[in-house]
Amino acid sequence: MEKSVEKKTRAMGTQKLVAIVAMVALFIFFSIFGKGFFKYSTIVSVFDSAYYIGFMAIGVTFVIITGGIDLSIGTLCICCSLIGGTLYQAGVPMAVALILIIVIGGVFGLANGLMVSVMGLPAFIATLGTMMITRGLGSIVTGTASVSFPMGDEAGAWFKNIFKFQPDWLPQNMAAGIPTGFILLIVLAIIMAIILNKTRPGRYILALGSNKEATRLSGVNVVKWETLAFIISGLFAALAGISYAAINVTLMPGTGNGFELDAIAGVVIGGTSLSGGVGSIAGTLIGVFIMAILKTGLPFVGLQPHYQLFITGFVLIIAVFADVANRKKQGN
Repeated sequence: MEKSVEKKTRAMGTQKLVAIVAMVALFIFFSIFGKGFFKYSTIVSVFDSAYYIGFMAIGVTFVIITGGIDLSIGTLCICCSLIGGTLYQAGVPMAVALILIIVIGGVFGLANGLMVSVMGLPAFIATLGTMMITRGLGSIVTGTASVSFPMGDEAGAWFKNIFKFQPDWLPQNMAAGIPTGFILLIVLAIIMAIILNKTRPGRYILALGSNKEATRLSGVNVVKWETLAFIISGLFAALAGISYAAINVTLMPGTGNGFELDAIAGVVIGGTSLSGGVGSIAGTLIGVFIMAILKTGLPFVGLQPHYQLFITGFVLIIAVFADVANRKKQGN
């Protein structure tokens, strides 16, 4: 078993290296062929696109490592923010609203975890149901009306500076702001990488993906740790919702469907195996930035953003094919 994990880890390292090369190649391609791409405001746009995808991807990495999937993170991301924004408009202080957004994400993550680990529902079906519930709940709470978070010098707008700092003294060529959210993304990525690779919960979550039954027979509480993976996914989906609200002016009910595909694609492109047992937060971030560069760069070469779905589909198929080929090579 240890040799199998070692082979998987080596294969993941190779895929991560390929992902790094692909990320650099994409950036160079858009810089050369995309008129106006290589400038400060575009780099900020790449970071803006990476935040909400990145937070969702970090969380869902833990679920995919267990061999599961979480399809609800996209709609949960928006649902949490819609509820938080509605509460703020009703007079709840922004700090309290942000905390409640995180709590709501954790509660839905817990519900997903219990449905999968206790009730025995397939993760695909359980989280598909939660996707529909959260998409509808956001519309119900807001009455299908859009929600706007405070901007500029308005009371409560302070949280936006966590993700993009735009003081008046910035020079004209930096008017797009300072992408401070990158610091938060990297710090949380480091923390979660340590948890995954250096702590008992992380090792148990990795073990679940390698062989769930063997892990259970060894005395590990698989229900507890599988549920924890979904809770982490829910919490990070909620954090993604906060970052999305910080970057975008208005949130629309019924949206968010499709965000999960970008996040899952980033995870897979970064080398995490859909069969479970092996994963890397660093690889996930690389995959996320590939997605963000694609999303930002395509319009600069004359292609509309919806082409991202078309291209991402091909990239995802190639990444999954590489994973399947590696597993066949290892005899798994």
